[in-house]
Amino acid sequence: MKMGFGLCAVAVLLSYASIAYAADPNPLQDFCVALPDNKFDVFVNGKFCKDPNLVVAGDFLFQGLNIPGNTSNQLGVAVTAVNVNQLPGLNTLGVSLARLDYAPYGLNPPHTHPRATEALLLLEGALYVGFVTSNPADPNQRNKLFTKYLKAGDVFVFPQGLIHFQINVGKTNAVAFAGFGSQNPGVITIANAVFGSDPKINPDVLAKAFQVEKNIIDYLQAQFWPNSN
Repeated sequence: MKMGFGLCAVAVLLSYASIAYAADPNPLQDFCVALPDNKFDVFVNGKFCKDPNLVVAGDFLFQGLNIPGNTSNQLGVAVTAVNVNQLPGLNTLGVSLARLDYAPYGLNPPHTHPRATEALLLLEGALYVGFVTSNPADPNQRNKLFTKYLKAGDVFVFPQGLIHFQINVGKTNAVAFAGFGSQNPGVITIANAVFGSDPKINPDVLAKAFQVEKNIIDYLQAQFWPNSN
């Protein structure tokens, strides 16, 4: 499948995301190109705006999504994000995107995007994807898992804030593009956050939470937890 088609399809995904899923506040002007963070600035919900008279076309341009990411890592996955931190022109517009490259059997591990729904378009390869619902109101019910096997051309949606994952189930590389309903969707990788936090969570807390022996928690906290996205 040609990359040109993929980028066009991602543009369509982003347009739907901005209409149906955008969680960011609506802009009050045509655009608000982000300025680089400054250590002396106060924090705001978003970025400071560049003077409109100084805005140029390059503020709305990101190049390089045609280049595969490096999947030579423990997980066999690479995420090339294009959010407000990489593309200042996205500031206040309520959308962003990413390219995802998977080596054979590469995994984008269970994670959440706290500020955005994600629409994933698979361009090449085969993925097994899924998400888990939040805790049900009925304590006797379990969190429900929704999964699908995707082939090239398939789109799958991960609702905002829910834990989800993708794994390449093919013997060849896989490529996907994701559209998000936020200029900065955020990522919380579950294993990294729980076992790789700094400082570490008290292992007694995790041992009781997971109902395992403390030595298992000690082992997990001693591992290197790379961020995939």
